[in-house]
Amino acid sequence: MSRRARTAALTAATAATAVALSAALTAPAVAAGPVAAAAGHDATEQAVRAAVADGVPGVTVTVRRGHGTWAATAGVGNPKTGTPRSVRDHYRIASITKTFVATVVLQLEAEGRLSLDDTVEKWLPGAVRGNGHDGARITIRQLLNHTSGIFDYLEDPGFQQTYMTPDGFMKHRFDEAAPEDMLAIAMKNRPYFEPGASFAYSNTNYLLAARVIEKATGNDYGDEIDRRIIVPLHLTSTSVPTTRVTLPRPSSRAYSKLAKTDTGPTYDVTELNPRLAYGSGQMVSSSADLTRFYSALLGGRLLPREQLKEMKTTVESSRETSRYGLGLVDRKLSCGVHVWGHDGGIYGSNSDAVTTGNGRNSLAVNFNGDWSGSTDAIIEAEFCGR
Repeated sequence: MSRRARTAALTAATAATAVALSAALTAPAVAAGPVAAAAGHDATEQAVRAAVADGVPGVTVTVRRGHGTWAATAGVGNPKTGTPRSVRDHYRIASITKTFVATVVLQLEAEGRLSLDDTVEKWLPGAVRGNGHDGARITIRQLLNHTSGIFDYLEDPGFQQTYMTPDGFMKHRFDEAAPEDMLAIAMKNRPYFEPGASFAYSNTNYLLAARVIEKATGNDYGDEIDRRIIVPLHLTSTSVPTTRVTLPRPSSRAYSKLAKTDTGPTYDVTELNPRLAYGSGQMVSSSADLTRFYSALLGGRLLPREQLKEMKTTVESSRETSRYGLGLVDRKLSCGVHVWGHDGGIYGSNSDAVTTGNGRNSLAVNFNGDWSGSTDAIIEAEFCGR
C-alpha cells in the first residue's frame, strides 16, 4: 500500500473510532497487580492505579533496587480489546533520548575528539545562522544544558499546525523530513536570548548535538548510541529507529487528544515516523532497559569521573524543583531526596526515568496516553513513600 493510501486508511479508521475510544477511556480501567511482588512498593502501586483512575489508559513501571527488580502494570494497552499493558512493553521515550545523546557527546570529549567549549560553527559551519542566531557564539555545552537561546522548532506555529493538530497529524504522521528541515524552521524564528544568558528548553539543541556526533564520528548518531550504550549494556528493548512507523512487540497502543485539553475525541497515534524528533526524542525503549541505563550512567559505568561530573553540573531550569545538567535533570523531591534522570513526552506517550545519585535505586514509568495522570506522583511514591 502506498503511503498516501495507508495514511487515508488510517485517517478514516482513526476518525471512526475516536469517539468510541474516548468513551472507553473514561470508564474505570481494570488494574493489574505487580508482576513480581516486593515489599516497600505499596505507595508506588497505589500511585500507578491512581493514574489509571485519573484517565490514563495504561501504565507500566519498573523499579530497580540494587540487584532486585520490581515491576507492575495497571490499566489497558488497548481499550477496544481490553488487552492489559505489559511490563515488557516497548514505547517511545521521547526526550529521554537526550540523555543518551549527551552521554555519547561526553564520551567523545573523554576521548579527546571534541571539547564542550567548541562552538557549533566549528562542527556545523553555517548551520546556526539567521534572525539573530550565530553558531560561532554557541558552545556544545550550551546545546546540552539548553542555555544556547536557540529557538525550539516545536514551538513554531507552522510546525504545530502541520504536525500537532488532528488534521495535520493524520496527514503528515509518516513524513520523512530531514533534520535540516527542522533546523530551517528554527532559524526562521528569533533566538530566545543571547547565548548563555538564561535557560530555555529547546529540542533544536539536541538535533544539533546529534549532528555534532555525526560530524565527529562519521557515523549516524543512532549507530553511535547503539555501539557505545545499547550493545555494551545489553539493552535488548532499546533502539534508535530510522523511519520505522510501528513499535516492536510487545507494545501497547498509544493515545492522544491531539489538543491542549483532556476532553474531546481520543485518537490512536501509535504509528508515526519518529525521525521528525531526531536526536531530541527519536528512541524506543522499555522500563527495564531505562532503569538499567540510568543505573549504569550514574553508577559510573558509561563515563569517566570527570565527564560524569560535567554532566551533573546544573543550571537553573524552568521548573522550581529541578535543575538541568547536560542531558540530565536533578530533581528534588518533597522529602528532600534528589533523583537524576529525564522525562519525555511524544504523541500518545508520557515517560519518566530517574535514579538516585549512586545509581542504586532507579525507576522508569510510561503512560500510553498523553493528557492526564502524573509521573511525578509515581516517583514521589517510590522515593518518598507517599
